[in-house]
Amino acid sequence: MSVEAATRPKTEGVDSIQAIRWAGVIGFPLLAFLTSQTHWFPWLAFPLKPLGVPMTLQSLWVVLAALCIGPRFGLIAFAGYFLVGVIGVPVFADGGAGPATVLGQTGGYLVGFVACQPVVGWILRRRDGSVRGWLALVVSVVAAHAVIFGCGVPWVYVVHWADSSPISWSRAWYGGAVVFLPGMCLKGAAAVIIGRAVVPWAARRVW
Repeated sequence: MSVEAATRPKTEGVDSIQAIRWAGVIGFPLLAFLTSQTHWFPWLAFPLKPLGVPMTLQSLWVVLAALCIGPRFGLIAFAGYFLVGVIGVPVFADGGAGPATVLGQTGGYLVGFVACQPVVGWILRRRDGSVRGWLALVVSVVAAHAVIFGCGVPWVYVVHWADSSPISWSRAWYGGAVVFLPGMCLKGAAAVIIGRAVVPWAARRVW
């Protein structure tokens, strides 16, 4: 067997892994974009009282990015999504874009999409590179949502004060987090089920 023939499968395998990584880097933000466009797909988003922040499938794709392509590439994916939106490409909810959208009441959640990526890896991956089991997977998904809410709720609070329409902390937490908990539980359960199937392989090969 020639040296070229002996090395070809390894090279092809590396190329396949790179393709999976970059498909995820592009694909997960694309899904987050599509499922937040309520003017195209009104059945995919539900504005929730009292603040009108919509519940979408975005956080599902955010968490799945961290689980499927890993915290490093998930960070690249959603940092890219954030920056593309900031410079004016209409990728945020309902075609929003630019600094004005980031400074609006949904801006903190967008920051949370980026900030939650490394948290998943810290919880799931041991020092030897192996991954922990079911409990750690559940904790990582909950922690990712906690980071998103932890960034989003204070942002909502500050934005309302800056707009001369101040609200209390309790109202900010209720309207910016509590009303989302049932949907978060459903999306989190889906992420855990998918992650349980994908993470053991993905953590070794893709992350």
